[in-house]
Amino acid sequence: MRYTFLLLTLFSVQQLCAQGTLADYQRSQSLKKQWTDKAYYIPRQTNWQDNSQRLVYTIQTPKGREYIQVNRKTGKREPAFNQEELAKQLSAQVGKTISAYELSLQNLKPTDKGYSFVAENVRWTLEDGRLHKKGEVPSGRYWGERWEEDETRRTYSPDSSLSAAIKNSNVYLRDEKTKKETPLSFDGSPGDAYSSDLRWSPDGKKLAGVKIRKPTPHLLYLIRSSPVDQLQPKLETRNYPKPGDNLAISEPALFDIASKKQYRISMDLIAQQYDLSRPHWRKDSKSFTLEYNQRGHQVYRVLDVNAENGAIRPVIEEKCKTFFSYSGKRFRQDVSDEKEIIWASERDGWNHLYLYDAATGQVKNQITKGDWVVRRVMNVDDKTRTILFAASGMNAGEDPYYLHYYQINFDGSGLKSLTPELANHEVTFSDDYESFIDTYSRINQAPVTVLRSSKDGSIISTLEKADLSVWEKSGWKAPEPFVAKGRDQQTDIYGMIIRPTNFNPSRKYPVIEMIYAGPHDSFVPKSFTTNTALHELAELGFIVVQIDGMGTSNRSKAFHDVCWQNLKDAGFPDRILWMQAASKKYSFMDLDRVGIYGTSAGGQSSTGAVLFHPEFYKVAVSSCGCHDNRMDKIWWNEQWMGYPIGPHYADCSNVTHADQLQGNLMLILGEMDDNVDPSSTYQLADALIKANKEFQLVVVPNMGHSSGGEYGERKRRDFFVQHLLHVQPPHWNAKDTTVPAPEKSAKTTRQQR
Repeated sequence: MRYTFLLLTLFSVQQLCAQGTLADYQRSQSLKKQWTDKAYYIPRQTNWQDNSQRLVYTIQTPKGREYIQVNRKTGKREPAFNQEELAKQLSAQVGKTISAYELSLQNLKPTDKGYSFVAENVRWTLEDGRLHKKGEVPSGRYWGERWEEDETRRTYSPDSSLSAAIKNSNVYLRDEKTKKETPLSFDGSPGDAYSSDLRWSPDGKKLAGVKIRKPTPHLLYLIRSSPVDQLQPKLETRNYPKPGDNLAISEPALFDIASKKQYRISMDLIAQQYDLSRPHWRKDSKSFTLEYNQRGHQVYRVLDVNAENGAIRPVIEEKCKTFFSYSGKRFRQDVSDEKEIIWASERDGWNHLYLYDAATGQVKNQITKGDWVVRRVMNVDDKTRTILFAASGMNAGEDPYYLHYYQINFDGSGLKSLTPELANHEVTFSDDYESFIDTYSRINQAPVTVLRSSKDGSIISTLEKADLSVWEKSGWKAPEPFVAKGRDQQTDIYGMIIRPTNFNPSRKYPVIEMIYAGPHDSFVPKSFTTNTALHELAELGFIVVQIDGMGTSNRSKAFHDVCWQNLKDAGFPDRILWMQAASKKYSFMDLDRVGIYGTSAGGQSSTGAVLFHPEFYKVAVSSCGCHDNRMDKIWWNEQWMGYPIGPHYADCSNVTHADQLQGNLMLILGEMDDNVDPSSTYQLADALIKANKEFQLVVVPNMGHSSGGEYGERKRRDFFVQHLLHVQPPHWNAKDTTVPAPEKSAKTTRQQR
């Protein structure tokens, strides 16, 4: 009897401390249902009226979804319209019942007479309380679709007396009175033809354009195995240039209208093109500018072409040993009647603004300066010679990723902070940039929304204070920001830690990292987020972390450059040190059981974790990964991996290192992924099979670029439960295995503002 009692006691303790059980799955699933739309009074979809007098946004309240309008002058907040009446009219129009507080209006914008918006895939206007249908929303285009030439396009001179168009691949001029046509070029041919995007000089005396030698399209082939409209599969194609492919070559052209003469423009400064912009005429018609990005992204030029003779000269030139971040940090604006240029550069090690003399190409002064980063230019006011911009890292002792907004003069004087609160600021400026709505928060601090003046940042009115009481009553534990030193023992690495609602510090928890290390941005949330995915995963019995290691953006140029020709690094030396520092502070983090997952570039990195760092990472789930950068889209991969293609591409490939797999790996793939070629995952699977490695491959029919959808999410969670908790996941095919809906949480009321 004594032994029976002891066994029963041990069994009860095991059940009490168990992780990854059906009850954990049920609780995890309930979080999403309990928390979705239950963080109240946080504005979304903020839009200003064109005249900047009104703004509108949507919030969730205990009633449901409400639409709020604000008068800029008074700061008064009130319902945007009668939601019951709009729901009644919309229901009648679409033939189904729509609840007043479940209205889902996209692209809602104030107009002179009311509002415009999209609902039920239709464009509408609400004017004087009456709903008007404006037409269907066009279907989405393939993200990689390029602008197609149209030889029927005709471009008219400023006085409309002449027009230019393409005929038989060449430029033809037409007298609009007599309709007589005259050829201006003779060297165009199919495949090496002049573009129909022709540009007249403001005085109408010159015409500029480009002749484009097109490459052979690189087709991506996709098999839709289970189409919804037929039984048999479909073959679909996309134009999908990859690293190393031949690219279009653009040759600029200049024509004098009076003499019908074409001036040849030297290609010396614009050879080896990745991209060449279309001509942009100066207001005085004396020249036009081009922007040139050399293949490999290490040389970028702003060029001036003389309209009298076609002579070309550089105005601004960026030369980088690694890469010029054209895809995320390029900024240019011509000011002072085009006599000056504001330009962004990382030449001093940080992303800053410079004022150039457009005539001489000399820097007049550096506008912003310091060990911090200009993140975005919001507006340049030529009249007041001031700039509104977003920056991070300026405030000592603060998370260097927190976005703040500032104003500064062209000469670098008068720097003024408009958003002083210690938080991350998400703002939307009025069209005249005189006011802005500011929602500021931290991942562990509820959002506050205010209306501010752009003149000095003063608060016109406080509009919303978030109510998180439903989350808090259900056991929500706010993410914890955590900072540790990186690989150089000097640089701070920032991340966050998420715990389950039933967290017990005396337990040991496996750690799962959610990774996205794409160099185009930083990714650890800085504002409060209503996304529950990481919390749901933690609820199964894990500690979930997210980290921005070296090689990601929004820090110094040196921090960013770690990624160059080295995407396999993915910041792992920093990530591992960060988790080791966290585990020293928190003994509940079990670093003998570390998993990792990610999608797209995160799919590449998560597989790379178990291939290149198997001593630390034991389990990985990778969705739609670009496992070999030679297989992925050209713009993203050549930006960071460079050109020409060299051995460093193979050195960073998961495919060529598949034989190094030691841990447990699951690959998830959408068969219709046209963002990352599905063959990237298939080739990794092929290499793993040839190396006789165990792994799982989950292919989701009809799915595009994705983490795997609901099915993929369950497979991912089950994989971590099995291999990190060493618990067999629930048998989902059994009839009695269900995840029931949770009990409805108690309603809350909003506190008085």
